[in-house]
Amino acid sequence: MKQADSPDNRIARRALLQFSLGAAVLLTSPAQVLASPPGFDEWREGFRVRAMAKGISAGTWQRAMARVEPDMSVFKQMRSQPEFHEQVWQYINRRVSDWRIINGKIALKNNEALFARIERDFGVERGTLLALWGVESAYGDPLVQQNHMTPVFPSLAALAWNEPRRKAYWEAELINALRIVDKGWSTPEEMRGSWAGAMGNSQWMPEVWLNVGIDYDGDGKVSPFGKPDDALGSTAKYLVNRGKWRRGEHWGYEVRASGEISGSRTYAAWQAAGVTRANGQPFPQPNASAQMWTPVAGGPTFLLGPNFYAVKSYNPSMNYALAICHLGDRCLGAPPFIQPFPGSERILTLAEVQEMQTRLTKAGFDTGGTDGRVGNDTMKAIKDFQQRAGIAPADGYGGLKVLAKLRQGS
Repeated sequence: MKQADSPDNRIARRALLQFSLGAAVLLTSPAQVLASPPGFDEWREGFRVRAMAKGISAGTWQRAMARVEPDMSVFKQMRSQPEFHEQVWQYINRRVSDWRIINGKIALKNNEALFARIERDFGVERGTLLALWGVESAYGDPLVQQNHMTPVFPSLAALAWNEPRRKAYWEAELINALRIVDKGWSTPEEMRGSWAGAMGNSQWMPEVWLNVGIDYDGDGKVSPFGKPDDALGSTAKYLVNRGKWRRGEHWGYEVRASGEISGSRTYAAWQAAGVTRANGQPFPQPNASAQMWTPVAGGPTFLLGPNFYAVKSYNPSMNYALAICHLGDRCLGAPPFIQPFPGSERILTLAEVQEMQTRLTKAGFDTGGTDGRVGNDTMKAIKDFQQRAGIAPADGYGGLKVLAKLRQGS
């Protein structure tokens, strides 16, 4: 549902969950209204006419847009997305963290019946859905909603009014958001999301909410918030319809191969060519097809089936798809990759991450909490510490080397 991991692409269809904060301008009462930026009121009146022409009711307009002020912080956020140049193994480690594995197992246990129903209805593996949920919203953690999300109408209004390159896109998403309120599916107050307007358990943009979302819990509305039923059921539907998910097939396997071989062939044909699973087990479906991929020379090699590319349809980044697929496997009890990436470190344990965050905070580098989750606040704190300590590269990655340096400092 999102584009590749760059600032421009993150804002298409749905936005990648980023733990980036902004000073949102909240929906205000008439007594609190500040002077609008020059030109905004004129734009809003023109947009009101266009919204009404598309069927938005006067009542919805009054609730959501009549007194809204544009959240101008979105432009700073758009320009200054944190740049952390991660190697593939760092990217994987940060997303397949000990926190996500531990809490993924808890989330699966607490929602066993829901995942079983989705597998039955859509054929999408529980591990994949679980991992998407974990990466997008930390399994729906309300603290993410509370601390890292802002009202979407001020954000979308600012972008639709004054983002020069994609005004038509943002205006369409703002009308989609108004339609959601019109349908009675949500309220302007509930609709909090990222700076680009992505919301809820699986970070939906309004277009996805309207056109892909389903009422999977039968409460008469479609909602990405609260109970995960609608969000996960809809994500499974998305993977089937847009990603062409194949029921009963695994995403792929780590393999051992003597060289990189191109093309798509059956697992049986790969085996005949000397390619075997890294763990020595047979391929469960020898007649299913796959293609080979080695992300980094000297690192693990994979045979990727169609369902890997179904995940990639959600965010067209190969590294993102690999992280999701691997996290899903780990939550279901699989081990780390057998062949390590060159120069890689093992993933820190939850206790080690918490110790790192505690030591960084005591040293004057604010991590935004010490819960064992590594978001942009923690990465910025790590990068600042690396620069002060003379650690090169100052890449924001919190691993064994950073923890050892912090321990020395104490």
